[in-house]
Amino acid sequence: MKDKKKLLWEYVEAIVTALILALIIRTYIVQAFKIPSGSMIPTLLIGDHILVNKFLFGTHIPFTDKKILIFRKPEKGDIIVFKYPENPKKDFIKRVVATEGDVIAERDKVVYVNGKLVMEPFVQHYDQNMRFGSDPRDNFGPLIIPKDKVFVMGDNRDQSYDSRYWGFVDIKQVRGKALIIYWSWDPNNWVRFNRIGRLIE
Repeated sequence: MKDKKKLLWEYVEAIVTALILALIIRTYIVQAFKIPSGSMIPTLLIGDHILVNKFLFGTHIPFTDKKILIFRKPEKGDIIVFKYPENPKKDFIKRVVATEGDVIAERDKVVYVNGKLVMEPFVQHYDQNMRFGSDPRDNFGPLIIPKDKVFVMGDNRDQSYDSRYWGFVDIKQVRGKALIIYWSWDPNNWVRFNRIGRLIE
């Protein structure tokens, strides 16, 4: 009887320890996310499952907006997961195009940062028609990026709801940097084996 109780207690200890470790890893080190929309095509596809490095940009102190152990801030070109500014309960994923102090503008679908054309080989344009007037999709700025903010855009430039529409992302709201695709389903629930293990750049 004592042996059975001891064995049961060992199982309970192992399970509790595993749950605590999983919670710590998910909260502070790495977290899994699923891509629900096509705003990052072709870099990320609907149905991609990714791991996000939460440690790089700092560790959140529970129940506060403060971070500690900050290794670096988000940089241009980083693909980040962040709390959507208009609804912090939602997570968005986009690419950082400009950081604090930069001046960004777009003219006829071409992005300029600090007056220089940005080379963006990862960007897709599916609509060759231009939008003018109050629609900022193809033309906006110049805008100066405030301190501790970043300007983000989707790689699927013509079909992305991003900083062009709702403004800057506060770096305090950044959850982490997209790291790797660990699983991928297509819309017909077929596994996309060629995407598994792909680093996200």
